[in-house]
Amino acid sequence: MTTIDSANKYCTLINVFTVAPEKSQELFDLLWEATETVMSKLPGCISANLHLSDDRKTVTNYAQWATLADYQNALKNEEALTHMKRAAALASSFTPTTYTEIWTHSTGEQFT
Repeated sequence: MTTIDSANKYCTLINVFTVAPEKSQELFDLLWEATETVMSKLPGCISANLHLSDDRKTVTNYAQWATLADYQNALKNEEALTHMKRAAALASSFTPTTYTEIWTHSTGEQFT
């Protein structure tokens, strides 16, 4: 489960992929598969969330790792690299950025 809490010093990865709309579902499915079969099994993986933009031109991966070192080790895993190369080939560009410092605000509203 994704937890956004400034007390936790997780490594958060936000990777924004720019993609042709006709390739967006394929990229989304590939990232989902990679998460389910490889990334989620690697040490330090906490959570992953995929977002497909309404215009289908952007797929965003919001993932949490226990530490930056855990994420960096995942980048060395051969199975993970295979999936990442396939994802890169589908996207016209991508920007993976890691974060450890966060601030959150919630209005407390609950929507149903």
